[in-house]
Amino acid sequence: MNKSATVARRARVGVFGFFFLAGLVMGLWAAGLPSLNDRLDLGPALLGRVLLLISAGALASMLLAGRLVDRWGSRRLCWIAGPLSGVALLGPALAPSAWVLMALAVVFGMGLGVMEIAMNAHSVEVERCYGRPVISAFHGTWSLGGAAGGGITSLVLQAGLDAQGLLVVAAIVVPFLYVPAARLLLPDAYTRPAPQNAAEGVEAGKPAESAGGAGAAAGGSGGGSLKWGLIALLGVAAFAGHLSEGAAIDWAALHARMVLETDPALAPLAYTIFSIAMTTVRLLGDPIRARLGSVLTIRLAGVLATAGYVLVLVSPLLGDPLRVVCAWTGWALAGVGLATVVPVLFSAVGAAGGRVGRALAMVTAFGYTGLLLGPAVLGFVAEAASLPVALFIPAVLAAVVTAAGSPAIRALLALPAASPSPETSPAPASVRD
Repeated sequence: MNKSATVARRARVGVFGFFFLAGLVMGLWAAGLPSLNDRLDLGPALLGRVLLLISAGALASMLLAGRLVDRWGSRRLCWIAGPLSGVALLGPALAPSAWVLMALAVVFGMGLGVMEIAMNAHSVEVERCYGRPVISAFHGTWSLGGAAGGGITSLVLQAGLDAQGLLVVAAIVVPFLYVPAARLLLPDAYTRPAPQNAAEGVEAGKPAESAGGAGAAAGGSGGGSLKWGLIALLGVAAFAGHLSEGAAIDWAALHARMVLETDPALAPLAYTIFSIAMTTVRLLGDPIRARLGSVLTIRLAGVLATAGYVLVLVSPLLGDPLRVVCAWTGWALAGVGLATVVPVLFSAVGAAGGRVGRALAMVTAFGYTGLLLGPAVLGFVAEAASLPVALFIPAVLAAVVTAAGSPAIRALLALPAASPSPETSPAPASVRD
């Protein structure tokens, strides 16, 4: 086994660690929302404002993080962003009032935003070293971490312990868990930002700066072969998919508690079921895409997610215990459908060839805007009408994933300048599993 293959394998393990811990932080936050809501007596409107401030902090920090990736490389930023994102949990954990919580929510969101840019940029670089798809499995590990966070929260509550104390412990322990994962990441030579005239189609297994480096994932400069209309269509699909996912992350447990009136200890299981379904499909996402093709995969993603949200919306009309079973089935279907949206869209942009870093950065920004901003908007709608009415929004947008994503990917694959994507290029024998 050559040195490049060994470095790539080590880095892949490290990125798995980063995605798992990032998902764990998000899972602990999301599953603890009902307890936080009860402790501070927030209500849908104030909770919506908190989520909106988290979104604002995250989006603002993403713009800065993109520049830092270009200047320092994704590896160095991961070393900083990982521990800080864990420490940021202390904000919501210790906030004594709603107003203090809103101020600290911005800090928490900034930690999430920098972390997302850093680890996703590094995951692209690791995939380039491998020469075949591995990004979907990383996102599956993020979902696994989210499911673990939800499950841990549920166990803590069933044991009669405090969710607030759990967040404090996590804020202390998680930063130290990032250190061994960070030590495995690609060396700086593999993650140095690429020059604008970097050649395409580099030899697999070479340092990532030859293939676009961090700039391709974090908004690096470069022209790219994609027209603005196609970028916008991809952005719409990413926004719709991320908003539908964010709605499940932040409102599944609250829907179970506030609408279905389930036991407080069982409410987090709604989010856990969604995360488990998403985890399973994301871990299998690359073989699924290789078998069905990207167009059919994104089409099925929207259809299944829409069907899942329909079940969630009709669940309050049923009696016990069917209402809970119906909602859990709906969240599972939504997780199955939404699991492949992000990996398929990101891979399709990369498959277009040329210098597409700018296009990938814009699609990413559209997507995370939906993920972070959407749940807050749902909070305002829930306050004005009701939570079931608010959940009509992600139900409709789940269908938009198919309506916008399918023609966009078909157009990408038809581009004459498209270069082979990892899913169609043979992996180097030295990096095969």
